[in-house]
Amino acid sequence: MELPKHVLVVSCLVRNGDNEVLLVKHHLRGWELPQGRVEEGEALIFALSREVLEEAGVTISHAKPTVIWSKISAPTTLILCFTARYASGELTPSDETPEVKWCSEGEVFQWVSHPVNRDRIHSLLETHDTLQFRSYTTAPYRVVS
Repeated sequence: MELPKHVLVVSCLVRNGDNEVLLVKHHLRGWELPQGRVEEGEALIFALSREVLEEAGVTISHAKPTVIWSKISAPTTLILCFTARYASGELTPSDETPEVKWCSEGEVFQWVSHPVNRDRIHSLLETHDTLQFRSYTTAPYRVVS
């Protein structure tokens, strides 16, 4: 029996002391939340902290799993979305994310245009103390559940 193969990704909605949301600008996808692949054998929380630090230059605390998205079209991907608090550091762009910024919750959707990222952020903003599960397909993009 062949074992299933899928990509594991972590993503994080980070808020600072002013309750602003951290956004990073990816070369292809535009503005989005910090996110990235979990390396083989890497702990989820370590991967999450590493990705936020690499993409935005800041550290986080109080990370909490909030929404799990399952991309059921190839390549299948499991995206574990967290909420967290800003802990320290100065916003610093990277080669992968040439721009980073804080913005108010009301401004987020003025910047984020990719439908997958808009839905992901919307699900994180609407969740209240219960872990949510969502599924989607691509080509064309469609939320299944």
